[in-house]
Amino acid sequence: MSLDLATTRRIAKLARIGLEENELEATRHKLNGILGWIDQLAEVDVTGVPPMVGTETETLRQREDKVTDGNCRDALLACAPETSGPFYTVPKVVE
Repeated sequence: MSLDLATTRRIAKLARIGLEENELEATRHKLNGILGWIDQLAEVDVTGVPPMVGTETETLRQREDKVTDGNCRDALLACAPETSGPFYTVPKVVE
């Protein structure tokens, strides 16, 4: 597959890449090189090659979904500059 200047200009516009007219030919050449590599990869015979481990083949480890407060309220409140009972005290921001 080979790109022409009009297609290169359209790709640059869709990708929001600001290219000057004098940069289009070099960009077209680079994109054609990338497409050439893709064509080479498409020619590789992968029959009998098992797929690599990916997100679609692995399952997430599950844990029991239970609510806990951590039992460390006093330690957390000790870090606060001001508290009022079991709550943080913050400056009033809305009048």
